[in-house]
Amino acid sequence: MADKVYVDNTEATAAWNTVLFDRFSQYRHIFVVALKRFGDVAIAEGPPRAGDRILDIGCGFGDTAQQLAQVAGPSSHVVGVDAAERFIDAARDEAARAGVENVEFVVADVQTEPLSGPYDYAFARMGTMFFANPVAALRNVRQSLRPDGTLTMVVWRRKLDNEWMQRSEEVVDRLVPKPNAEESDALTCGPGPFSMANADTTSDILRAAGFERIALRRVDLDMLVGQDAQEAVEVALALGPAAETVRLAGDDAERVRPLIERDLRALAGEYTSASGAIVAPASAWVVSAHAPAAG
Repeated sequence: MADKVYVDNTEATAAWNTVLFDRFSQYRHIFVVALKRFGDVAIAEGPPRAGDRILDIGCGFGDTAQQLAQVAGPSSHVVGVDAAERFIDAARDEAARAGVENVEFVVADVQTEPLSGPYDYAFARMGTMFFANPVAALRNVRQSLRPDGTLTMVVWRRKLDNEWMQRSEEVVDRLVPKPNAEESDALTCGPGPFSMANADTTSDILRAAGFERIALRRVDLDMLVGQDAQEAVEVALALGPAAETVRLAGDDAERVRPLIERDLRALAGEYTSASGAIVAPASAWVVSAHAPAAG
């Protein structure tokens, strides 16, 4: 797929507020469960403290904001921000139904809008990879932290170490002519889920944003990608690199969709667990960084 230049987050926000919200909602039992395992590791290794004021970046449905509020206790306060209004509406509704009172949710583009604060702790579970200008976004996060405040984030490592996403995209690439993202009318999610896969790139972004004491730890986990082969195929064509190629290719992909689905089902067979669920290796970075100390 041809590279696309993003000047702001307008297109990514529109995508997450429409087609990607719909697909993420439909397969939430796959996506959120899979991502939560990585988020749990990050929170366990670097939890907020009791009473912290916390920023949850790219909060989605707000499940992580609720989790952080529970970890930091009733005297804490969590602000979940997301550029997609439909996610914020869902997050507010779910927190209200759960009776969680020390969270609030705000529609905001982290790259350009004030984040209030000061916060003691900022967290992002796969929420920082889609910024058109990640340095500007993370500088804004850093400026919202108190001196020596902590940022913990989870980002995907390289695609090669996330086998289902890598190999499902290869299936599509064999069958579909490479689309030109600049010429397609289909919405894209911005730079994409692997924009922070390189440790040096991510470290450089954080340093440019003003963070210090940066550390990355590799976390490898098995990830559920479908309860069975058919659902794994649907998930691959709903969200992720393969899905974006199909969406951008339009009619060219639809003409060969039966062949794509056939080959994806065959691929899913290689990852079938004893229970019949489709489980594949996945890999992410747990990243920690600090705002400069006072003085």
